[in-house]
Amino acid sequence: MTNDKMILMANQIAAFFNTQPGADQSKGVAQHIKDFWEPRMIAQLRAYLAEGGQGLDPLVIEAATQV
Repeated sequence: MTNDKMILMANQIAAFFNTQPGADQSKGVAQHIKDFWEPRMIAQLRAYLAEGGQGLDPLVIEAATQV
């Protein structure tokens, strides 16, 4: 998958959880990624974050520490 597609998908997850009440939105994003992303996608996200994570929603960046 391209980085652009991965960014779009991750940010869509964050956009949903940003609308949810409470302080555990990052846990929701992390759990969604764990439940529905395959290991290659998670590895790609981690690698992209190691390069700076440009364009990722801050909630995705926070959640990635829990994945």
